[in-house]
Order: sequence, then C-alpha cells, then structure tokens
Amino acid sequence: MTPVLRGVVDPTTAAGPAAPLLVLGPSLGTTAETWTAVAERLTDRYRVLRWDLPGHGSSPAATGSFTVADLARGVLALVDSLGDRRFTYAGASFGGAVGIELALMVGPDRLDGLAVVCSDARIGEPASWYERAAQVRRQGTASLVAGSGRRWFAPSFPSRDPDTVGKALADLLDVDDESYARCCEALADFDRRGDLDVLDVPTVVVTGDSDPVVSTADGETLAASIPGAVALPLADTGHQAQLERPEAVAAAVLDHLAGDREALDRYASGLAVRRSVLGQEYVDASFAGITPETADFQRFITETAWGSVWTRPGLDRRMRSAVTISSLVTGGHWHELELHLRAGLANGLTREELAEILLHTSIYAGVPAANTAFGRLKRVLAEHDDTDET
Repeated sequence: MTPVLRGVVDPTTAAGPAAPLLVLGPSLGTTAETWTAVAERLTDRYRVLRWDLPGHGSSPAATGSFTVADLARGVLALVDSLGDRRFTYAGASFGGAVGIELALMVGPDRLDGLAVVCSDARIGEPASWYERAAQVRRQGTASLVAGSGRRWFAPSFPSRDPDTVGKALADLLDVDDESYARCCEALADFDRRGDLDVLDVPTVVVTGDSDPVVSTADGETLAASIPGAVALPLADTGHQAQLERPEAVAAAVLDHLAGDREALDRYASGLAVRRSVLGQEYVDASFAGITPETADFQRFITETAWGSVWTRPGLDRRMRSAVTISSLVTGGHWHELELHLRAGLANGLTREELAEILLHTSIYAGVPAANTAFGRLKRVLAEHDDTDET
C-alpha cells in the first residue's frame, strides 16, 4: 500500500514560486527537521519539500505494510499535490534508499538529480532489520536511543553540537513504534544493487568517514555502479551528514545536481528584472495563477526573456521598452502592450516619448494598429494620472 506522507515546504527566498523543486528525504527514526540547516542554504535557488516517514514527524502512522517502492510513490503523490512534475531529490539513509527507488521508477522524465546521503542500494542485512523491528514492537523506540547515538554521529559531534544531538534523539522517542517496525521490514526487503547500471539521473553519493552503517568504501562502490555518479566522502562525519555537515551536503547539491547553474542564475536575475520592470504586484499575481500546465512556461519566460535578453548590457531599459512597445503594436498584442506601456513609464519614458513611439510605429505597422495602440495609451495614461493624484 502507498502510505500517506506529509512534509514541510520551505518557500524560496529569492528565486520565486516558479523556482525548481528540491525534495529532501529523512533517515529512519528522524524527522524533516534534520534537513532544516541544509534547506536554509538552498532556498535561494529552490523551493524545498522536506517529507516525513510514516509515523515520524507530521506523517500519520502506518496502517499496514509497505515497501520502499510504496514510499517512493508516496513522495511522488506529495510532489504532484504541489503541482510540480520535475524535481531534484536528496535523501539520507532510508531517504536515500527511497531516492534510488525514485530514480529507477521515474528516471530523467521527472527527476533532475539525485543525492544519496549515507545510504546504499542495500543497507545492512535483512535479519538485523527484522530483529530491530521485533525489538521496537517489544520495547519501543526508547530502546534504540543509546545505539542510535553511537551509530548516527561522528565521535566528535556530540561535544561540538550537543543540542542538535539531543533534539534528534528526543525526536526518536516520539516515533510511532509500529510504523518504525514496518520501516525496518521495508528496508529488510530492499535491494537494488543489481539495477543500478540503468540509472540515468545525475547522481552524487555522499558518505561520512565515521559512519558505521554505510562506509566510504560502500559509497565508492555505489557510485561506481551508477553511470556518471560522483562519490563525495566527508571527513569527521557520521551517519547523519545532513545534520553534521549541512554546508557540505548543500554544496554537493549545488555543485553536482543544480544542472545548468548558469540557467539558475539567469532565472534569479530575470526574476529581479521582471519584478522591477512590470511591478511586484503584477508578477506575484502571475505566479499565483501558476498551474502544473503553465509552470514550465513561466520559468521559461523568466529565464529567457527577462534573464537572457532584458539583462543584456547592449541597450538600457528605456530603449528596450521602446523596442518592445513597437513590436507589440506590430503584432497586435494589445494586453501585453498595455503592460509594457506602464513598464515604459516605469523605465523612464515620458508621455511624449510614448506617443512619438506609437506615431513612428504607425508608418511601419499600419495606421489601424497605431489607432488601437493610441487608445490603449490613453487608458494607461489616465490610470497613471489617477494613481499620481492619489
């Protein structure tokens, strides 16, 4: 069965609501909170979704058995509920196993990149997972705290950041016992080692040199099995690299999975110009109306028209407004013309210059088109005058 999963969405701080989506998956016994510090370092480029395992954090307790593939389908349902199709994924331990399953399930059709953090195509031995499931059913997750403290963190980390360690272990106490046990059983049945050669998503494998669960050698073997994957070992790091080394994990996502970083920069620059020229309110309204069908188009317009053309140094904004207005009259794009007549005023064109542009355009675009354009200009100037009076 596909479990119901819930999570936390961290809106992008700079790139706008059409920014690409990054999904962060948790380690067993932890919650979405373990990814907070990583998310904070990435929200200038991504919208971030941090999800919880069944019976962990915000996700409801499991009502039956499930597999890692079921969890992957649950993650896809969460992404779909946000109106997104494409996303980048990073997961720690159990969350990394879900990421491998996702990459094999949907491939590059939906997944832009995968970060496998302290995880593998098989984690541990089935017998040990069944034993842990039985222990939790008998004694609860409280019986795991001491062992988890030893497994999760590099020896130096508890003294470096005792509050983070204490919070993570306290959250383990709140995990639903039966849900934890069923997670163990799902991991016992998970083994994708024989399927990795067909995985065709850009992948980075992050490991910690003090991790007793997934060693750096395990990470190198996993990366070698995935075409084009990169192995990234971290020094003085245990099994919760996203907690211990959030800056390094965030850098791994940016350096290896951000795809065309120049495109992301163009998007951010384009959004700033778009807001400046068209106005914050108009752009926010455009983004508020984004649907799954229009999201890619909005991203394309922001990155290409505004980030690649309007940002070029060859013409100033006054001249670009003049050229845009002439083009829109010629094409008969009247709604867009009103928008850019307003933008022309914001970019420093005077009323007289706008009228002169339309008069000049009438020679080449035709008098009927110019007549309609002058009507739109009259409306825009009247609105502008009313705004000035208030």
